[in-house]
Parts: sequence; C-alpha cells; structure tokens
Amino acid sequence: MKYIIYLVEDEENLNQLLTSYLKKEGWEVYSFLNGSEAHNNITKKPHLWILDIMLPDIDGYQIIREIKAFSPDIPVIFISARDADLDRIVGLEMGSDDYLPKPFLPRELVIRCRKILERTYEKSLNATSENYIHLPPYTINTDTRSVHKEKQLIELTSKEFDLLCIFAENPGKAFTREQIIEQVWGIDYYGTDRVVDDLLRRLRKKTPEIRIETIYGFGYRLVSS
Repeated sequence: MKYIIYLVEDEENLNQLLTSYLKKEGWEVYSFLNGSEAHNNITKKPHLWILDIMLPDIDGYQIIREIKAFSPDIPVIFISARDADLDRIVGLEMGSDDYLPKPFLPRELVIRCRKILERTYEKSLNATSENYIHLPPYTINTDTRSVHKEKQLIELTSKEFDLLCIFAENPGKAFTREQIIEQVWGIDYYGTDRVVDDLLRRLRKKTPEIRIETIYGFGYRLVSS
C-alpha cells in the first residue's frame, strides 16, 4: 500500500520539484498551490501533510488547525521562509510533527517524511508486544487504543474501540447485550439495550471485514475466519 502525501506549497516551481522528489520514493503525492485547495481536501485523510505556512489566501496555521480538529493523528510537517524560531514554536503548539525552514534541500524533506511515516505507521504495525491483537486484516493496539488496516488508521470512537476489544479478545464467545452494556457503559448505565445494536452497526460499517454474528434472542459473537 502506497503512502499518500498532501503537499501545500504556493511557489509553483518548488511545488513541482518537491512533488517529483516525493514521487520518486514511490509515494502517491497530491499537491496544492493555495490554502483553499488544501481546505477542500482535509476530509480525505492522507498519511502525511506537508504544509507551507505562508499561503496567498488561507495561512498554514488555519489549515493545520482544521486538519487536527478533523483527524488529530495525521502527522504534519511545516515548511516556512518566515521567522524560523517563532514558526517552529507555534507549529509545535498547534500539533505539527516537524518543521523545515526554507531554503532546504528536497532530499532532506524526503528523509524527514520517511522517518515520520515509519514512526507513525510501520513501527506500530510490526511490533510484537502483548498489547497487540491481530484480527486480519486489522491490527489492534490496546496500549494506544488504535486500529490499523494494513497501514491505514481506522478512526473509532472510544466505545466502538471497547466493543471491538470485547470480541477480539474473546473470539467465538457469545455475549448478551446486558454483558456488553456492563463492559462498555458500566454497571450504572440506565437506558435501552438497543444502544448496543446502534454501536455495533457503526463498528461493522468501519470494520466490514470483521464478522460479528447476531445470535437472535441472545446477543452477538465474533466468528473466526
């Protein structure tokens, strides 16, 4: 699976040069020349954003704010020709993972991209810790409470993750709705048990390859593939 990188750089020649270097690494690169184009693609979730701070319309600070609000786990590299110390500090405070002041060598950007991609995706997927549950094609990290399909992060809510772990840690075991409510919502929950059905529906939509079977009149269980 190719990494997908979004590059936002308003200097057209530099944009083309950086895009060329990034594509040589085998990555799928989409480049934008202004903040508006980037803003229109925030919901598409690449593996990495490379973001110039000085843009002709929407500045990089506003873009990273929206990126992190929508998907806080996606890494961002800031690039800028402005005051390096100030931009680095502000960028880190807003959630950037790295900062590269202009001018820089394109190869340095490639190296920094590779390190961030490996740190964010590959190391977590290749780990053999007891905190990992392998439920092909998904890998569940109970320590960071994250789920990946190959190298793609699956965005789950806290309760969706808890429900997934109940089944992943107990393949083949049947659970009643009451048992699920106690483990996910707690013993003090008051309300209809149909909340389980709604939560499971959302989980199935996000992880369609996982087979959770409905046992009519009883509850649910994970079916081994």
